[in-house]
Amino acid sequence: MNFLKTTILLAALTGLLVAVGGFIGGTGGAIFFLLLAGVMNFFAYWFSDRVALAMAGAREITEAEHPRLFQIVREVARAAGMPMPRVYIVENASPNAFATGRDPQHAVVAVTTGILRLLNERELRAVIGHEMGHVKNRDILTSSIVATIAGAISMIAQVLMWSSIFGGRDRDQNPLVALLVILVAPIAATLLQLGISRSREYAADETGARVTRDPLALASALEKLKMGIAAVPMEPTPAQEAVSALYIANPFRGEGLANLFSTHPPLDERIRRLRAMAGRI
Repeated sequence: MNFLKTTILLAALTGLLVAVGGFIGGTGGAIFFLLLAGVMNFFAYWFSDRVALAMAGAREITEAEHPRLFQIVREVARAAGMPMPRVYIVENASPNAFATGRDPQHAVVAVTTGILRLLNERELRAVIGHEMGHVKNRDILTSSIVATIAGAISMIAQVLMWSSIFGGRDRDQNPLVALLVILVAPIAATLLQLGISRSREYAADETGARVTRDPLALASALEKLKMGIAAVPMEPTPAQEAVSALYIANPFRGEGLANLFSTHPPLDERIRRLRAMAGRI
């Protein structure tokens, strides 16, 4: 169900890109911006992991530094049928974790020092399972595609806006339709992006819980993360904001109305679903 939802939303996002490009430049414009998104996706696919790790301030560690963490990651990777990923640490008191890498052969798992202090071994294993679930489901590739297409739509809307301001708009274009594209297209792209991101979080929860066969441990970890992040949120620097969608839980905002535009689904709903899974596993 999550895969089908992601496919539909991704198709809608791509269709929106083609439609907006076509509005500006006809068939040629649609093709041009679709090709542009493809080029952006190529670079995001190959280099997004390095950029994300640098922005998060993560550093690679050795097994000698954290032997127990390595053992947990190795056990989860083996249970998931995946190669051992590289392990990184983020020196941050706020509890969180994320994964990156274009495929299971180039995977990276990163955890903050805060989450190592907060969670017990069982809960940490469940969190690693969630992150390995992202890699196993190829969510890094999906998120890269989504981010670049959404970014292209916003860029096109800005081009149209400045073109309209300085009189470069095609006279055949309806000014009201142009205004609608400028205002609505970026919002629609953002909402589709959020829908895909939330769907992938639910899927990673389910995959991780099945790999570790312990959904209640992940539910417990998310409960602790909810309280821990509320007590010690990350500083919303531009770099951390850029990678916030990768974390297992939103590192800045609390629950409530802020969830409307959050890349993460509500933690309470994720916890409810995990508890419901417990009786089936």
